Amino acid sequence: MNASAPASTRYRQGLAVRRSVLGDAHVDRAETASTDFDRPFQELITEAAWGTVWARPTWSKRERSMVTLALLAALGHDEEVAMHVRATANTGASREDICETFLHVAIYAGVPAANRAIKIAKQVFAEKDAGKSDEH
Repeated sequence: MNASAPASTRYRQGLAVRRSVLGDAHVDRAETASTDFDRPFQELITEAAWGTVWARPTWSKRERSMVTLALLAALGHDEEVAMHVRATANTGASREDICETFLHVAIYAGVPAANRAIKIAKQVFAEKDAGKSDEH
């Protein structure tokens, strides 16, 4: 948040959820890299995505994680797919869950979208298994 405006309750809640899903290291990097230009965007996604949608009690983080992966894969947002595959370490979505998610993507959004997402997930898993991806 900009220095003169106090953080809203929704922002504070969103920041806590964002940290619990993406990890402190990822959020700290995003905050450190934030400038006056993109700070309003960071505030928006923290409040709206994390403080409003991800903070809702109806679905578990695991469920939200799988839906998010499906949507990102279907839309071809590769960097976000990788980030959210890494985040499954914190959401409880297993590799089997991710596989099932991408099978749904193949049927409902297309084989090329699922194929790309599977390649990204395999790369993230290989990095994690090699000990290169402990941080988000």
